[in-house]
Amino acid sequence: MSSPALGEESEVLSADALIDRVLAQDKGPACITCSFQAEDMIVLDLLRSRMPGIPVLFLDTGYHFAATYAYRDRMAELWNLNLRNLTAKQSVAEQEAAFGILNRTDPSRCCELRKVEPLFEALQEFAVWFTGLRREQSPTRKNLKVLENHTLPSGKVLLKVSPLAAWGWGQVWKYTAEQKIAYLPLYDAGYRSIGCEPCTTIPREGTDPRSGRWSGNKLECGIHTLSKRDD
Repeated sequence: MSSPALGEESEVLSADALIDRVLAQDKGPACITCSFQAEDMIVLDLLRSRMPGIPVLFLDTGYHFAATYAYRDRMAELWNLNLRNLTAKQSVAEQEAAFGILNRTDPSRCCELRKVEPLFEALQEFAVWFTGLRREQSPTRKNLKVLENHTLPSGKVLLKVSPLAAWGWGQVWKYTAEQKIAYLPLYDAGYRSIGCEPCTTIPREGTDPRSGRWSGNKLECGIHTLSKRDD
């Protein structure tokens, strides 16, 4: 993949410096996707001090843990977030009536309907997309760059920014503790990658964080793998 015109040195910048560099380019409207996991909360914390009103896109699939919804609402109020809850065209009940329980029979289709399609539609109005992705999270993310060009199905190209790409798990929790960021209580139960409740389990000891997603049958929902990319 070709690198956006911000220089190869972007790979060695600190998360703070990278965000400042990107924002200084003034490429257009920016947003952050936030699942309210620890990594996303760090990027959001860094951004809100610079752009207090940045749109925070949450994929409200209707299948999240009750604890996730409660934490989202608490942090949205505490941090006065510009929260945008993105929903699928069909409600959970409508989808299940039409197709059955897709998260059991065809989880990839479920993810596409409830995550990929709503997000890609919402991203149409933005030029810069911040994420909390890290290389360490799974084998599918090991080659992640801090800056990538992401092409939506419409053909629109966004600058996708992952300031924590090189961070390890220890760095995530060091920052969380130092900045006194309240975190999603599910981590205390042993979860390390938290998505929809039916498709999330606690990973086995010694496995990567996302191995507990979709019973190990896949590692991505499609948001970060369905885009066209420049080789």
